[in-house]
Amino acid sequence: MRSLAIPFIFIGIFGISVSSFARDVSLGKHSAEEVKGVCEKVGGKFSQDATGHYCGTNCHGGPGTDCTVGCKTGQTCIAQVIGSRRPTTLVNALEAPSGSPR
Repeated sequence: MRSLAIPFIFIGIFGISVSSFARDVSLGKHSAEEVKGVCEKVGGKFSQDATGHYCGTNCHGGPGTDCTVGCKTGQTCIAQVIGSRRPTTLVNALEAPSGSPR
């Protein structure tokens, strides 16, 4: 029984630590035109479909998925960022602060 406890302890510790790497932050409602304009400004990739509009960047001026903003139709936009960042605008959700590695 002890031999099974050790793997479960490691899985639990790893699961808790991984969840701290990404964070979802509510940014309020933003139109597709507003998200598209900011997305183009920061070098991201914009997409839109029947469910909403989205932008993804590599956090450093190119397309990617490290920093994303998703706005489902009729709901608030959600930014997904890495680490302990707390973005308050579309721009700082899609761009990492200067000097940050990722």
